[in-house]
Amino acid sequence: MSDYRRVARVTGIVGMGIGLASLAACVNPSARIATSLEGYGFQPAQSQCVGDRLEANLSLGQLQQLGRAARASRDGDTTPGRLTASDFVRVSGQVKDPKVPFEVAKAAAACGILTDPASPL
Repeated sequence: MSDYRRVARVTGIVGMGIGLASLAACVNPSARIATSLEGYGFQPAQSQCVGDRLEANLSLGQLQQLGRAARASRDGDTTPGRLTASDFVRVSGQVKDPKVPFEVAKAAAACGILTDPASPL
């Protein structure tokens, strides 16, 4: 194998490794959950707390189901920028897996977002 091909092959492998590492960093469920909740007006610390707890207690598939249910519930909403703690728990109940609403309610309670269910997190 020529030196050029060897260098190209090593460069390709290194590039692929960096790409995979970057992809793994971008697909952080906890951070994505926290960012989404903050976008709805929830407090950053509470959002991160909920994200961390849901990531720790739900599978990626369960988190994806929760995300789909949340997006679907916002379609046609007249106040799409507002989400209350009770909305979040209610949406989680639309997921067919009973563990999801249980873990969402548990995270909401543990992170202190249920103290005033009428206000955003």
